Amino acid sequence: MRHFSTALLSLVLLATACTYTQKVKDGRFAYERKQYAVAVDLLQQEYKKEKSRVEKGKIAFLIGESLRNMNRPLSASDWYKTAYDNGYGVDALREYAYSLKAAEQYEEAMKTFKELGIEIGSPYEYRREIAACKVALGWLNEKRKAFAVSEAGFNTRWSEYAAVPFRNEELVFSSDRQAATGDETYNWTGNDFSDLFVLSLPSGNAEPMPAPISTEANEGAASFDADFKKMVFTRCSGEKGLDQYCRLMYCEFTGDHWTIPEPLPFQQEGINYGHPALSADGNTLYFSCNSKDGWGGYDIWVSSYENNAWSEPKLLGRTINSIGNEKFPWLDGDTLYFASDWHPGMGGLDIFKTWRMANGAWVPVQNLKPPINSGSDDFALTIDRRASLPEGTIYRGYFSSNRPGGSGSDDIYEFERVKLPPAPVEPEPVAVEYKMILNGYVLEKIFAEEDNPDSKVLGRRPLSGAEVKVYFGKKTKSFTTGDDGFFSFELEENQEYVIQASKEGYLKGETLFSTVGIGKDPNNPVQTFEVELVLDKIYINREIVLEDIYYDFDKWDIRPDARPTLDKLARNLELNPNIRIMLASHTDCRGTDRYNQELSQKRAQAAVDYLISKGIDPGRLIARGFGESQPKANCVCARCTEEEHQLNRRTTFTILE
Repeated sequence: MRHFSTALLSLVLLATACTYTQKVKDGRFAYERKQYAVAVDLLQQEYKKEKSRVEKGKIAFLIGESLRNMNRPLSASDWYKTAYDNGYGVDALREYAYSLKAAEQYEEAMKTFKELGIEIGSPYEYRREIAACKVALGWLNEKRKAFAVSEAGFNTRWSEYAAVPFRNEELVFSSDRQAATGDETYNWTGNDFSDLFVLSLPSGNAEPMPAPISTEANEGAASFDADFKKMVFTRCSGEKGLDQYCRLMYCEFTGDHWTIPEPLPFQQEGINYGHPALSADGNTLYFSCNSKDGWGGYDIWVSSYENNAWSEPKLLGRTINSIGNEKFPWLDGDTLYFASDWHPGMGGLDIFKTWRMANGAWVPVQNLKPPINSGSDDFALTIDRRASLPEGTIYRGYFSSNRPGGSGSDDIYEFERVKLPPAPVEPEPVAVEYKMILNGYVLEKIFAEEDNPDSKVLGRRPLSGAEVKVYFGKKTKSFTTGDDGFFSFELEENQEYVIQASKEGYLKGETLFSTVGIGKDPNNPVQTFEVELVLDKIYINREIVLEDIYYDFDKWDIRPDARPTLDKLARNLELNPNIRIMLASHTDCRGTDRYNQELSQKRAQAAVDYLISKGIDPGRLIARGFGESQPKANCVCARCTEEEHQLNRRTTFTILE
């Protein structure tokens, strides 16, 4: 996803407490501490004073990034173009292309994506975006519109989003308007922290939900059962000086007040949870989280209330979840609405729907198209079945969007599902032949510096001559990729697939796919899915950083949030039994040389011990602590930025043979 609405800030890693207390030195300092509202003003002043073309490009890109994070993609677009024109490179061109798509300038976006693919040396990389722009253009030109949309009258210049029906003629929504609890300013947006507000539809008055619901933390995205006795909502908070995460909070209405909200018990450390959707009976909960056990990004999960406890959540299948982000689920009977930035759409997040069949499978998702969806982020659709309906209206509801022309950053929009005139008579249907096709691509990374895995990854390109093995049940399929890196085959129902790809000089790769829970739709009898396998080239004696390996201060035990990365490494070692690696740990420059050396050795050994516990032969592993002796960022210790310290604090692996 290329841009953020305020609502989505509730599901990213929030800034630490220092964001609000450290004195801002300059625009870059404010940007690094996620004080984007502050950064824009400072950076624009610095841009005017700067004489160097190269430095102007760097500043312009930071302005664009700040505006994007503040949910101002159209303003960001000009700055990305300025950055590219001043030699900033492909990052600016990429963001410029996405900002054009967000602005629904699809023709120009397609040209820019094509130019971008040529510049990085892989037209493959942005083929999906070009195809999506073509589809979006067709949708814009459709004359039959199933929905009528208008901006809600209670929006302000602040953000309002995720409106849900509440009691009699009321709505609950999240907003960072001035009436929100707390005196602090959230420097990311320049506004107050968000609270849940109760709106009276007849009067238009909105008040924050009282304590213990509204606090000085960020609250948002609530859901209720049919009787409004049970409530689940999102709260983002954390201890001072530590990273803050979002949690699902549960409470009940007893007497005349809500009980003290408690976090749902199945939530794990280091994961952001949010966007709850309770069923009418309050016994089924859908939500979104960014667990590493998902399909990628944020996924939608479901938990059931059984035997006085919430069950361990289950991941919804590939009909719904993708390698992108799926968020803001909402239940209307058996129909599930949600937002995604991966399924073919108009721009950022689009709203989709699916529903359960009699056998429990979900039918292929359907894009609600414009005017519900736009090039911006569209999300958090809810249906209000209480509303009286005029002639010709099927149902009415609300959704949220950061599209241009609204009152604030995120705004709430009202919609009506209207009865369409009869469609042209179709010819008699023929017998439907259902198929599921899986298209796959084997790829390799494109580095900014050829054959330097430490340099920036610009994209991926097809890898020819790769051997692909597909395992399912007791069957196996085999393919050899051509210049396009492509393979394809027909899927079977209710089957689990293991797909492996290999090529000499590369580490063998693996991905999984499942057709369990994928339903049939007569309107879409041939369903096509896609997987990608990115093979890593083998570099002997070249250090490769393991992402997301963090340790608590002065400790070396493996934290829960580091296990998925090490589990993936263990699986890679299983797939490639002939390689031998060194696990290394590095510290930043703070602390004595001896202390850092001993701590890094313990951390490296802890990682090795973890891999051994997963069944990896100890003879294939070496643990080595380097302390602060091999920094990646060469800076004077007292003057190193926190970003440079983090760059130096790393865990790596090196293939020895």
